Amino acid sequence: MKATINNAKEKMTKSLANLDKEFGAIRAGRANPAILDKVQVDYYGSPTPVAQLASISVSEARILVIQPWDKSCLKLIEKAIQASDIGINPTNDGSVLRLTFPQLTEERRKELCKSVKKIGEDAKVAIRSIRRDTMDKLKAMKKNSEITEDDLKDCEKKVQDLTDKYCADADKTVTAKEKEIMTV
Repeated sequence: MKATINNAKEKMTKSLANLDKEFGAIRAGRANPAILDKVQVDYYGSPTPVAQLASISVSEARILVIQPWDKSCLKLIEKAIQASDIGINPTNDGSVLRLTFPQLTEERRKELCKSVKKIGEDAKVAIRSIRRDTMDKLKAMKKNSEITEDDLKDCEKKVQDLTDKYCADADKTVTAKEKEIMTV
């Protein structure tokens, strides 16, 4: 019974962590190394993340500097970034790549806020789905006489409280990301 609730809590925590990860990849007008997480470079025949081939740092608020450890892979990283869907062309000076993030337009900010809300809603749907699965398990335990009716009611209340807490946390995360996007 406790294990079932702890399992639900763990899954809900993972849903929130995934939400944070997805928000990290959203370009909000500021340089954020997380935007390169999904970019894979074909390095000696195997797809390799940029972070494993170079140091990535933020030199100014809107400039990301990528300094490869092996200078020979500079062109490979540049091609991978151009082929990706981040929409920024790198500047190559022979030793480092610079990604300059353009200032976002008002219209683009509103579009990003819509997608942030959708991602946040998807996270809440995942949390509610975890609640439903947990409730089903608890009801099955009651049906098999593993727990009493009172235990079932207590557990249902605990699971609902967990769901409310994690949905509220997701809402706070969405609000914070929207505020970050709308800040000029």
